Amino acid sequence: MKAKTSVGAPLIERRSIDFIPEGERHGRVFSQFTLWLAANLQITAVVTGALAVVLGGDVVWSIVGLLLGQIAGGAVMALHGAQGPRLGLPQMLACRAQFGVKGAVLPLALACVMYLGFNATGMVLSGQALGQLFRISDAAGSLLFALAVLLAAALGYRAIHRLGRAASLLGLLAFCYLFMRLLGRVDLLPLLAAHTRFEPAAFTVAISLSASWQIAFAPYVSDYSRYLPSATPPARVALAIGLGSGLGAQIAMSLGVLVAAVGGGAFRGHEVAYFVGLGADGAIAAALFFCVAFGKVTISTLNAYGGFMCAGSIASAFGARPEALGPRRRWLIVAAMALVSLSVAVWAQQGFLPLFKSFLLLLLALFTPWSAVNLVDFYLLRGGKLDAAALEGADYRWPGLLAYLAGVLLQLPFIDSALFSGPMVRALGGADISWLVGWLGTAGLYWLVMRRGAAAWAAAPGGGRSAG
Repeated sequence: MKAKTSVGAPLIERRSIDFIPEGERHGRVFSQFTLWLAANLQITAVVTGALAVVLGGDVVWSIVGLLLGQIAGGAVMALHGAQGPRLGLPQMLACRAQFGVKGAVLPLALACVMYLGFNATGMVLSGQALGQLFRISDAAGSLLFALAVLLAAALGYRAIHRLGRAASLLGLLAFCYLFMRLLGRVDLLPLLAAHTRFEPAAFTVAISLSASWQIAFAPYVSDYSRYLPSATPPARVALAIGLGSGLGAQIAMSLGVLVAAVGGGAFRGHEVAYFVGLGADGAIAAALFFCVAFGKVTISTLNAYGGFMCAGSIASAFGARPEALGPRRRWLIVAAMALVSLSVAVWAQQGFLPLFKSFLLLLLALFTPWSAVNLVDFYLLRGGKLDAAALEGADYRWPGLLAYLAGVLLQLPFIDSALFSGPMVRALGGADISWLVGWLGTAGLYWLVMRRGAAAWAAAPGGGRSAG
């Protein structure tokens, strides 16, 4: 017997990467708000906010910088999310219009790596939470968490939105309680008064951390709005997504800034235990550990489901049919990705914060130019419309691919990471502005190339199709 939703539709999603017909569209815009609020009210966002202080930032200016990053990055991801009802397709499959059927495999593969990495970092923190809750090892806690994500992601779209509604309520309750505990434990006014020194480089790092956090959602945000009726106003969709994501992230990251400032070295390496231990013990601590793990299940489910969408889109570029990617294949693909993430999580238990910072900045460098090409093409060049011919007409669309690669190269002099530090970083006092240079530079380059005839070249005999 099939599991049913309240309106009688199957709870287990039957579609995969194929177009969602109008007769199967459903949902309310408010569910976008609750989903993205839940996705951001979680421990990894707390750790991201804490990084702003751990890396030398001031409390007050770190919070301000994080807010500016939420606004900039949140606007970008919300515009991607507004594409969902119009396209009725997964976000990364739709980028074939800019990169070609096989050209899109590059950003699709990079997105898969992103999902694996974010789920691995989530398993590190959730493993700590479940380990504390059940008095087991962190590795065993990560395994339990991976199983929960596998179950939720395999059910599909409707189950994910239901999970988001529950997690948003639990997350708000947990974070409000923790703020109250922090206020009861620490006198914040002297703390804030003692941390008001403005450091331009640290301020820029705070902006980059939150902007990268938001932009990293862009490759899959419309996957979770694609079932909305196509007549849904895009502005309402964008507003719901942007507000939910920005508000949730700012609450969590601001708490992370304060916790890191109060905890200092005691916070590093024991993020979850210190976070929950803000004066809580016994049953309350157990409830908070559960909330931490439950909040991470939501975002990790989004990552796992998005990974399936990307893997399916890659397979379809080489001949696989959407109907062959049903529920059973979704289980198998999600399980394989969960196993890889779990292996990385167990390996990365030590030295988590430095690894995570480098990972975030690397993601930003790879997906900022992709975002610029996608948004300029969809909104400025196509007027918010996309037909089937644009998705299937060429194996490679070189204007988009070359603009993307140029955007990655544009950022190199401005990147500051553990793996690579560009020559402009020192000239800017240690500030990393690669995301801003990459987005604006790629957007301008792609717009100019397309406006000056690249579109006509791509439509010439051969259609930009590779000779191979």
